[in-house]
Amino acid sequence: MLENLLLRHQLAVLTRPTRQPHARLRLWDKLVWILARRLCAGWREHLTFVTPDTVVRWHRHGWRLFWRWKSRSRGGRPHLSPEVRDLIAIISRENRLWGTERIRGELLKLGIVVSHRSIRRYRWRGPGRSPSQSWRTFLRTHAHHLWATDLLTVPTLTFKTLYVMVFIAHGRRELVHVNVTANPTAAWVWRQIVEATPWGHRPRHLLRDRDAVYGRDFRRAQRTGIDAIATPIHAPKGNAIAERVIGTLRRECLDHLIVVDEQHLQSLLTEFVQYYNQDRPHRTLGLQTPQLKVRPTTGIVLSRRVLNGLHHVRTSRLARPRFAAPQRQACITSPR
Repeated sequence: MLENLLLRHQLAVLTRPTRQPHARLRLWDKLVWILARRLCAGWREHLTFVTPDTVVRWHRHGWRLFWRWKSRSRGGRPHLSPEVRDLIAIISRENRLWGTERIRGELLKLGIVVSHRSIRRYRWRGPGRSPSQSWRTFLRTHAHHLWATDLLTVPTLTFKTLYVMVFIAHGRRELVHVNVTANPTAAWVWRQIVEATPWGHRPRHLLRDRDAVYGRDFRRAQRTGIDAIATPIHAPKGNAIAERVIGTLRRECLDHLIVVDEQHLQSLLTEFVQYYNQDRPHRTLGLQTPQLKVRPTTGIVLSRRVLNGLHHVRTSRLARPRFAAPQRQACITSPR
């Protein structure tokens, strides 16, 4: 019944009068196939006028529109004019000993009301302190004792948001621990640290950003011998390793799938993490895998599907020796 409705819908779209040489899809046509993806198991076999990747792209576009509508602006403070911004920069440059409150008082005498945040954003800033070692040097020095953690969001089929926490070791770029939740709290984040460091297997330094989800409980990591290092403000390159592995997760796994629920996402990440650590070559490691193991270079080449064919892994396996059947020997009897 459902298959007939899908075929009739495609026929109605293709026979719809239009001025363009190809069929024009409307919003309801796209919603039909997004629902068919959820309700019909063999929807790919009945889809002819578009590709399955197009249906995935429609879902991504609908998710962006939904959250754009939900997070729309409901008003706020008006933007500062360029004249006021230039005046703040001039006052702070001419009076380098003045703080934000002193500059705000000077503007109030002129009848200009500006918040502390705006003054801190547009005030003049002189040369800072002498530069210290770069983040590249720091990461190279502590690579074998340094882990990084970060969170990413994943939309579901029903436009809900799931959160994924990732722990990665800088030494061999190994994904140490990955977990999923719908409600990230400080207690849940602390539990992930405990689960990622069993039996004393813990790093000396743990690099993280300044997200409020870590909470005050994250400071307890120092009691366990882990030095939690927060990245500088507005410095995305400070946690570059975690940002790159999140980009890998999106480009090679999440961008090609529609996640149904939390359990579905957990199973996908479990399979991808095993593929990432054991079979995926890494350019930083000289095209080696994060987990080193002896691999045969001769024998029969076998192929294994990862994520139902999204990736394929090929390995060599030595052929089993074929033992020849024992030949029957003639029985010789000695004469009596």
